[in-house]
Amino acid sequence: MRVPRGTPRPDRVVPSWVDPVAAQASEAVGGPWGRYAVTGRAWFWTPLRVCLLFATCVLALAWAKQAPCASGDWSGSRQYTHLCYSDAVPLFGSYGLGDGALPYLDAQVEYPVLTGALMALAAGGARLYAGSTDSVGLLPDVPPVQVFTILTCLLLSVCALVLVRAVLGLSGRRPWDAAMIGLSPVLVVHAFTNWDLLAVALATLGMLAWARSRPALAGALLGLGIAAKFYPVLLLGVLLVLCLRAGRVRAWGRTAAAAVLAWSAVNAPVALAAPDNWSWFFVFSRQRPANPESIWNIALHATGRRILDGPLEAGEAPAVLNAVVTVCLLALAAGVAWLALAAPVRPRVAQLAFLLVAGFLLLNKVWSPQFSLWLLPLAVLARPRWRSLLLWQATEVVVWVVTMLHYLGPDNRGIEVEWFFLGVLGRDVAVLVLMALVVRDVLRPDGDLVRTSWPGVDDPAGGLLDRAPDRWVLRGARLVRSAREGGAQEGDLLGVRGGVPGGLQDDGAVGRPRHLDQ
Repeated sequence: MRVPRGTPRPDRVVPSWVDPVAAQASEAVGGPWGRYAVTGRAWFWTPLRVCLLFATCVLALAWAKQAPCASGDWSGSRQYTHLCYSDAVPLFGSYGLGDGALPYLDAQVEYPVLTGALMALAAGGARLYAGSTDSVGLLPDVPPVQVFTILTCLLLSVCALVLVRAVLGLSGRRPWDAAMIGLSPVLVVHAFTNWDLLAVALATLGMLAWARSRPALAGALLGLGIAAKFYPVLLLGVLLVLCLRAGRVRAWGRTAAAAVLAWSAVNAPVALAAPDNWSWFFVFSRQRPANPESIWNIALHATGRRILDGPLEAGEAPAVLNAVVTVCLLALAAGVAWLALAAPVRPRVAQLAFLLVAGFLLLNKVWSPQFSLWLLPLAVLARPRWRSLLLWQATEVVVWVVTMLHYLGPDNRGIEVEWFFLGVLGRDVAVLVLMALVVRDVLRPDGDLVRTSWPGVDDPAGGLLDRAPDRWVLRGARLVRSAREGGAQEGDLLGVRGGVPGGLQDDGAVGRPRHLDQ
């Protein structure tokens, strides 16, 4: 859909003018934005507040899905029949959180330290509530696990709202892209499945700090994200190769140093106080077999476990699988680095981050269903098109449904494993298609929706990399100094000037517009 000729330019991209799905959805509220409508004049309903409202409604729907399991009464396999399984409920008892046990100090926890801290915070609130019911008669008497689950969901809801805010800050002149987070089907399904939203929020805040040219703060936030889930370390790798191409390795060094310091500040006290329990996360990760949703489990099932390690004894680490996965992930990292250095125009941070994290999930031996939350902000920022994102997320919903039915078992009106694998493979194909579309945008930057949506835009999340000239590029198999160092990027050879596709010229509107989130 094209902007009507002669229409005054608003201070932001209008979704109902440029996205067919948004245009069709707008018919429910009177049609696309008017030709002469004025943006940036709303006193209260700014894009940020509307996107936060969207997220609040979706989180309420996620809680409605989760509520049947919150009490811990899972009789009749309720957690599967109602699609409301959550790790918080069984781990509350197995970690002894209801009895006052502290993660790591009193119990082995298979999660990084900050995730354990979030568990301890919710468990402390549950114990406080239980002690208050005796003194305050008006409080309902509910099981401690239910209070723990409710508090966990509330804390994760705060993380989801922070995620929406961070994505809006990273979207530049496209603030309404944050609505793709607030209205996400993946958020409905997996917001409260596990504690991943904490790491996702911290990692996205780290990207926002980088976009605001604050590398030390970005590193500290990424370090905290790594202390919650290990995947944000991949974002440091993305920034490394992009900074190498732009000759900004010193800035990356500040980010990496801050990340190490933040991660160490959180982990060192626990590692010193309970070294065996602290290291259990790493031991458990090494000993885990192929996760049911991984391609490796599908391959093992298809071959009758005659490949890789074959059948494993209890507690035996899959050494061959670990080695194969490591080689595949190293090859993935090399391929992403090659793309970053050889592309005609330096890729945007979100594009490269999405490719690396998506490839990591596809090739890793573990892809728990809630890990798809890692991809959500990266996919929105890498390729903000409603149709492709909704189609991918539909496959994630299908995976959750078939996972629950598979665990229910065919004897209890569940499904056979082949149907489960079919749903997983459908999701994998959808992710591969998204990756291919992002790679196409990297190799043909004139088709990159973010760069072509506003004159003068290079990378809204680039921070120090935004509009920076190239210093090192790959030509053939050699890393050479850019012939255009200090001037326009290599993309000038393809009609892309200064990192802006299509030769669009800056009309003086570059920079963060006012009224996008105030």
